[in-house]
Amino acid sequence: MNCVRNGKGAELLERLTPRALSVFLRDWPLFARADQLPPDTAQGGGPWSTWLVMGGRGAGKTRTGAEWVRGLALGQPPFSDRPVGRIAIVAETMQDLREVMVDGISGLLAVHPWSERPAWSASRRRLEWPNGALAQGFSAEDPESLRGPQFEAAWCDELAKWTYADKAFDMLQFGLRLGDNPRQCITTTPRPTALLKRLAADPMTALSRAPTRANAANLAPNFLAQIVARYAGTALGRQELDGLFIEETPDALFRRDVLEAARTGRPTSMTRIVVAVDPPAGGKRGGRCGIVVAGRNEAGLVFVIEDASLEVARPEVWAAKAIDAFQRHQADALVAEINQGGEMVTSVLAAIDPAVPVTTVRAKRGKHTRAEPVAALYAQGRVKHIGAFPALEDEMAAFGPDGLADGRSPDRLDALVWAVTHLALDGEAGAPRVRQLG
Repeated sequence: MNCVRNGKGAELLERLTPRALSVFLRDWPLFARADQLPPDTAQGGGPWSTWLVMGGRGAGKTRTGAEWVRGLALGQPPFSDRPVGRIAIVAETMQDLREVMVDGISGLLAVHPWSERPAWSASRRRLEWPNGALAQGFSAEDPESLRGPQFEAAWCDELAKWTYADKAFDMLQFGLRLGDNPRQCITTTPRPTALLKRLAADPMTALSRAPTRANAANLAPNFLAQIVARYAGTALGRQELDGLFIEETPDALFRRDVLEAARTGRPTSMTRIVVAVDPPAGGKRGGRCGIVVAGRNEAGLVFVIEDASLEVARPEVWAAKAIDAFQRHQADALVAEINQGGEMVTSVLAAIDPAVPVTTVRAKRGKHTRAEPVAALYAQGRVKHIGAFPALEDEMAAFGPDGLADGRSPDRLDALVWAVTHLALDGEAGAPRVRQLG
């Protein structure tokens, strides 16, 4: 394979006979990415029963599932050391079964050379290989159709979209009872459904991930450029392009749809700009620090300009990062909460640049109470995001009455709240000066 990649590929391919070339191009383990081949072990370190393949749109998930079934049916390593005789293939609908899993451009018929290709019987919804292996097709819309048949393996496509996901999946599990080691491959774009999250956390699951860009060589030249330019960093883009779970707490103060509606392009000018800092808890110890830059235009709209937060940083590090943001954006003030660090916060900032005007704030109310007026401004369309801030927006969408579900402090959100409050809710005075954003 190295000779194909180092420029000698054309010479090698020209020497191959048509038959040898066909065999070469069908050697899936030779061309597949690591995430498209079955892992050796599950997340818990032992053998896996479920291979969960989560990826973005066009990441090659269907090809992965089809090649896995082909390898099983033909008994080809690394998929199987013998032909697997009974396989279930389950799609969201019967139309998806036929048009994606069987007849699709990366479906089961397409991945086989003619000499190995199975025969498809539409009336019986099954594929039969020359060696006698069978794959029977099902729709997740009819879970009861999975009651009775039994299999050695299964391929489930787009599980996150199944209407009756739990019932159809449960019926399939009862049917996976043949052979020494029944297994299933699930290929899907992730959605935070309870079933998919449970499978992803199961120690007997082997997990593979792939963003859309991993398959760039097989996509239209302008597809990634156009789609990424529009959706990169957004909740939809992170789910559909990066293949990530995008969570939203049901009682979250900030909803994903409101955050998506707040996204905008770069405005031409600001009358005021501030950098807000939520220092790490514990004072001098290193920790997570929220740093958010926001501005206000002449119409009174607030724009989030940058999330410069740090996951782990000692005081001199986060202070330098905050002052750097202040200088780059020509800000008017640096707003710093002093509940945790007290005088240490102002002293460490002054040690780096004593000329930076620091406005100290002290929290007198709970985090949720402080954030409620800011959430109201978002709902009214008075706060905009210049671009996407994935980590900040994840924190906002996970923030409920009891804080974050994982118990962490919402440092990025705290910094955002201080910045928006300072610009729009405190009646902050001062002679405005219009600056063009660079």
